[in-house]
This record gives sequence, C-alpha cells and structure tokens, in this order.
Amino acid sequence: MEFLNYAFMQRALVAAVLVGITAPAIGIYLVQRRQPLMGDGIGHVAMTGVGLGFLLNASPVWMATAVSALGSVLMELIRWYGRTRGDIALAMLFYGGMAGGVMFVNIAPGGSNANLTSYLFGSLSTVSPSDVDAITVLAAFVVLVTLGLRRQLFAVSLDEEFARVTGLPVRALNLLTAVTAAVTVTVAMRVVGLILVSALMVVPVAAAQQLTRSFAATFAIAVALGVTVAISGTITSFYQDVPPGATIVLLTIAAFAALTALATPLARRRARAAAAARPAGDPAECSIPATRAAGDGVGV
Repeated sequence: MEFLNYAFMQRALVAAVLVGITAPAIGIYLVQRRQPLMGDGIGHVAMTGVGLGFLLNASPVWMATAVSALGSVLMELIRWYGRTRGDIALAMLFYGGMAGGVMFVNIAPGGSNANLTSYLFGSLSTVSPSDVDAITVLAAFVVLVTLGLRRQLFAVSLDEEFARVTGLPVRALNLLTAVTAAVTVTVAMRVVGLILVSALMVVPVAAAQQLTRSFAATFAIAVALGVTVAISGTITSFYQDVPPGATIVLLTIAAFAALTALATPLARRRARAAAAARPAGDPAECSIPATRAAGDGVGV
C-alpha cells in the first residue's frame, strides 16, 4: 500500500473511483440508445473548453464542463433537426472542437500542445485538490440523475415513441442525458483522458450484458466493473509508469473478453436447460427464446 503514502495518488484514486462509477452509469443509457460513441464526440468538443480554460486563466475542468454541455445540446438538436446533413454537422462540431482546443492552448500565455497531453490521455500527478473538488460535485450530479431518473431515462432510451405516448417529456430527458454524458466526460478526463473516456462509458456495459438480462443487474455489474478497472489501472500506472487512461481501457477490454468467454458456456447451458424443461410435444416456436438481448428486462 505504498502508493497511499503519496498525496497525488490519494487524489488520483478518489478521482478514479468517481470515474468508475459515473462512466458506466451514463454509458448504459447511451448503449441502449445506440449512441455508444457519443462520449467520444463530446470529448472532442470538451477540448475547446480546456483550451479556453488555459486562455482565460480559468479552471479547465469547469470550462470544459460548460463547453461540452453546450456541445451536447447542439448534438441533440442536430439529431432532431439535422436530417440528411446531420452527420456532416456533427463531424464539423467534433473536429472544430478539437481544433479549437489546440488553437486556444497555443495562443494562451505560455501555452503549448504539451499542456493538452494530460487532458487527452489522463495523468496521475496532475490531479489537483481543486480538480478533486470539481470532480466530486460533478460526479454527484451524474449519480443523482442516472439513479434518480433511471425509470424515465430507461423508458426513453428503450423506445422514444412509447415513452412519448405515456406522457414522458422525451426531449427534455434526451437533453438531460446528453448533458449528463458531457459532465461525465469532464469527470473522467483527468484520469482516463478525453480521447479514451468513451471506452469506459461503453465497454463495462457491453461486458455486463454478456452475463445479465435485466437493466438493474447490468447497471450494477457495469458500475462494479468500472470501479474495479479504474482502481486497478491507476495502481498499475503508478508502479509500472504507464499512462493511466490507456491502462484502464486495456484492462476494461480484457475484462470484456474474459466475461464473453465465460458467458458462452453459460448461454449454452441455459439453452439446454430451457429445452429440457419444455414439455414433450410443445411447439418450439411457442417457447420463449433462451437468449434475450441484454437490457430487454424492465427491472429498473
């Protein structure tokens, strides 16, 4: 436990735990909405916020939060009204955000592209006490939204038309999901980095779906896996002197591969058990499929 003797590692571990909780917590809704790369796009936009933070001598975390939240709202508006040119508009938003970040950092007093490295790929030693305070506040917002409104967000993510018919404010909930994803990106950028944060939002959810069928179980396993790989990657980064973001993502992918290998025989065993339990002469087409898509359960 030598690493706990260092203040910067204590801060990095606190940030890692919060990232491990928040990234899969919002990621499960993005996966259900078939928008797994939304976090990657928001990360590009957040670079402009980081650059503005350097230029205006303000907190890059809070500035990135404001800019990425605005960018996420624009992404939702483009999704609603963009139609055939929506992809082009999104591409310009993403690459414009990246270019803006590089430009603002370079014209800031004493700025250079080297200042962006810790935000792009994560860094243990640069997590300051003020960063931890900001990350804690932002993470609390993400947890409150993803847990407090889980039924409404799940309903909208599963079927927008049905949610609209039931009276849910679909557009408002979609905007809230987008803004929450933007906040999550800024929570994770000091540990995982803006370039790699999308992986931590998506891969733990995909890994959990290999084992579970209900939303609640998928949520719990994804968050537990996110916390585990975030802590493990941070500690490994300290001892091996490797980038924390890359380490965390590679561990997450390894966990996905392991759970996939474990889930294959389990699925076959369930299929055999279901076939054995079916009464003799019962038509196969009348039975419930043994392998429902993960996330189809409504237990939230």
